[in-house]
Amino acid sequence: MRGPATAAPGPFALTSEDSRRLGALLERAVREARRTGRQALASFTCTLSGEAEPSAVACASRRPGEPWFCIEQPWRAKTAIAGLGEAAGMRAQGEGRFAELAERWRALAARAHVDASGALRAAGAESHAGPLAVGGFAFAPEGGSAPHWAGFEPGSLIVPEVLLARSPAAERASVELTLTACAFPDDTAEGLLARLLGRLGELRLAPLPLLDPAPWGPAVVSSAMPPEHYESAVARAVERIREGELEKVVLAREVQVHAPRPHDPAAIVGVLREEFPSCFVFCVGRGDATLVAASPELLVRREGHRVSTLALAGSTRRSADPAVDAHLGEQLLRDPSHREEHAIVARRIERTLRPHAVWVAAAGEPELVKIANIQHLATPIRAQLAAPVDVLELAGLMHPTPAVGGEPFARARPLIPALEGLDRGWYAGPVGWTDATGDGEFCVALRCALLRGGVARCYAGNGIVRGSEPAAELAETEIKLAALLPLLAG
Repeated sequence: MRGPATAAPGPFALTSEDSRRLGALLERAVREARRTGRQALASFTCTLSGEAEPSAVACASRRPGEPWFCIEQPWRAKTAIAGLGEAAGMRAQGEGRFAELAERWRALAARAHVDASGALRAAGAESHAGPLAVGGFAFAPEGGSAPHWAGFEPGSLIVPEVLLARSPAAERASVELTLTACAFPDDTAEGLLARLLGRLGELRLAPLPLLDPAPWGPAVVSSAMPPEHYESAVARAVERIREGELEKVVLAREVQVHAPRPHDPAAIVGVLREEFPSCFVFCVGRGDATLVAASPELLVRREGHRVSTLALAGSTRRSADPAVDAHLGEQLLRDPSHREEHAIVARRIERTLRPHAVWVAAAGEPELVKIANIQHLATPIRAQLAAPVDVLELAGLMHPTPAVGGEPFARARPLIPALEGLDRGWYAGPVGWTDATGDGEFCVALRCALLRGGVARCYAGNGIVRGSEPAAELAETEIKLAALLPLLAG
C-alpha cells in the first residue's frame, strides 16, 4: 500500500500500528478478489481501551436507512452485540432458507482474511473476534410479504461493516471492535481503508436517549382485528383440537399504536433493557423500519458441541403483592391446561435434538421464570452434539417449536394464517447471530413491535390446547402486550 495509513479521529481511533495491519489485511483481500474474480471478506478485530456500550453506540451512530442490529441479555454477564452497515448480505426464502444461508455463510467465512491478534482471544478469554453474521428469519418460509414488513425478508443475514461486542473477561466487560469490508476485483485497499476509517470517525459515545414522558398529543391504540375475532379464532381452534385434528396451535394478534410523531427505537431499547434484564433485548433496523423486542425465549445456542435451548410455554400474570405473586405461580405450576401446553413443547424439542446428539438432558419438572409483568413455565434443555451442526442449521431444525407454531406443525401450519388473518413477518421467527465457526445464538422474536414512522405494530400470541377458553386467552395476550404498549402509547 502506498503512503501511510491515516487513523480515524475520535474515541474509536485506531493506533497507527492497527491502521497499518488493517491496510495490509485489505491489500491481501483485494489481491485474492482480483485473482479469483469473486468477493473476499477482510475482518479486523481489536479490543477497545475505553468504555463503550455497544447498543448505545449503534443507536447514536446509525446512518439513516442503513441496516443496524443490537442484541443483549443484561443479566448474562452484560454480553452485548451491535452492528452497523453492511459489508456483505445474504438473503433467502422458502423451506430451505436456513440451510441455504448456513451454506453461503460457511463459504464466505471460510474465504475471509481475519486479523484478530489484538482481540481478547489472544489472552484466552471469551471473544467474538472475527466477522459475525447477524439477522433473522420470518416465521413462515415466505413470510413478511405485507408492505409494512418491507426490508425484512424471509431469511436475512448481514455481516456488519462495524461490529461492537462486549464479552465478559476476568474482572471487567471488555468491548471488541471488528471492522469488516468486502473486497471486489475493482476495489483498492486504499479506498476500502479510507471507507472503514471514515465510518469509525462517525461513531459516537452517547447514552441511550430517554423515552419522552410527554409526547406531542395522545396515541391511538387499536387492534388490527376486533378482539372478538381472536376469541372466535380460539374457539374454532379448540373445536379442531377436540376433534383430534391436532394437539396444539398458537394464535397471535396484532395491536397498532398510532403516535403523533415517529417512535424512537433507541429510547424504547433503553427502557426494555432496564425493565426486562433477563430477556433478550434486541433491535433490528432495515430501511425506515425497526423491530424491537424483549424476548424471554432462547431458541438455540451453540458453543462448540454444546447446545442449549429452552422450552417456554404456559404463562400467567404477576402481582406486586409477593404472596399473591407466589400463589399465581403455584397455580400455574398445577394448572392442567398450561402443563399440557408446556409438555408438548418440551417433548418436541427433545425429539428434534435427539437424532443429532450424544445425549439430551432436561429437568423432569418445569420451573417458574418470572419477568416484569408475566411468569412462565420453563424447562431448560441441553444437548451434546454427536457431529458438528451449525447454529443456523439447528435453528432451522427447531423452528418453529410448538411454543409459537403447533403440534403437529404440519396440521397447524395452514390453520395459523387462516385463523389469525395477519402476516406475522418476523414475529415468532428466530433473531440472532452466528460466527465463522458455526457457533451462535438465536432467540425467538416475541414481545416485539415493528416501528415504522409513527405506527407501531405489536404482536402477542398464546398456545391453544383442548382446555383453552377464548376469553382467558384474549386476556393473556393483553398481559403479553403490556410489555410494550405502555412505552409506545405514552
